[in-house]
Amino acid sequence: MTKYTTQMDAARKGIITPQMKDVLAVEAISETELLERLARGEIAIPANRNHTKLRGIGIGTGLTTKVNVNLGVSEDKCCFESEMRKAELAIKHKADSIMDLSIVGDTRAFRQRLIKAMPVMVGTVPIYDTVTRTGKKAEDITLDEWFETVEIHAQDGIDFLTIHAGLNQKAVQSIRTNPRLTGVISRGGSILVEWMVKNEKENPFYEHFDRLLDICERYDVCLSLGDGLRPGCLKDATDAPQIEELITLGELTKHAWTRNVQVMIEGPGHVPLNEVEMNIKMQKKLCHNAPFYVLGPLVTDIAPGYDHITAAIGGAMAAMHGADFLCYVTPAEHLRLPELDDVKEGVIATRIAAHAADIAKGIPNAAAPDHQMGQFRRDLDWEGQFSVAMDPEKARTYRESSQPKEKEACSMCGDFCAVKRTRDLL
Repeated sequence: MTKYTTQMDAARKGIITPQMKDVLAVEAISETELLERLARGEIAIPANRNHTKLRGIGIGTGLTTKVNVNLGVSEDKCCFESEMRKAELAIKHKADSIMDLSIVGDTRAFRQRLIKAMPVMVGTVPIYDTVTRTGKKAEDITLDEWFETVEIHAQDGIDFLTIHAGLNQKAVQSIRTNPRLTGVISRGGSILVEWMVKNEKENPFYEHFDRLLDICERYDVCLSLGDGLRPGCLKDATDAPQIEELITLGELTKHAWTRNVQVMIEGPGHVPLNEVEMNIKMQKKLCHNAPFYVLGPLVTDIAPGYDHITAAIGGAMAAMHGADFLCYVTPAEHLRLPELDDVKEGVIATRIAAHAADIAKGIPNAAAPDHQMGQFRRDLDWEGQFSVAMDPEKARTYRESSQPKEKEACSMCGDFCAVKRTRDLL
């Protein structure tokens, strides 16, 4: 019989779990600090007891910024083999998490395949899958059917579940009294709003939150409290509906912790650069320093095709000010389902943002590879540079595509290479 129910319960009892040992092996944090922050909810280790291949990964205060990759099939592009290749590519390029957002087909078989193959944490949004699984219109779904889907995902080994439990009737009223340019842009949020409005009932996950916690506690699932009212454009950023939902998420977080259920908070969205810091600090304050998981944020709305860049700019700023988990954005965002090349571009851009933020917030040894790169550049050691590059393959390809006459230098500078010219003089 296990001596603890969840990672949080174990931490509060002073028990070091195998997943905690995984975290301690790669993070610059002491055993005592990890236990204390897990016990307070400032760190989460999503680790469903049924995900047997999982390597424990920590998210939160004092840890390196983690990167999530979204994938999954749609009605227009339903090829689970392709999505599996995307997951494998994401792991190759060091993503820390995979979220399956599939909305058509045999979603359970694919989900189980992911869990069996992935060594990193896996997340889902059961609200989507309830519509897919039942084949019903949103308003016809029953209370039990919502929770049956949650339990199925937990049984399958999903490590964190995005549930929009804070989008209650009060938040819906806030949308009515504070009109938005883009309205509700969260898929899960829009499904729940439709259910609530047409049935004239409260959000089932808000009204029956303890039923949700029962499932999370049973399987040790981390609850990722979704931001159903995240802004879909800069004009809607940091408005009353967003803040209304965030306040509720803070209240639900405290209650989840009384049940030893780990929590992450999901955040915006589209946010002007000058409001990113405020958004992060407000979330940390209202949600009691729970780990913060952000999509982007995208800092401009006018760059379709380049949204991995707009998101990386916002992501670096957000993580520097305390965000703990960045959801990648690909060049295909707002345009189509991403292809393999889009996935790679999104992962690398988001990893750059996360790494830059880790340096800025003083994570021990975060800048070590950058110092190595500086030494290799000083020595004109090209193989050394490739060895510490974020994407060695691309760096090598660029170098080899334009060979200079002066082999030590590059084809931009040749004999004018400043490093080569002054290295021996100084």
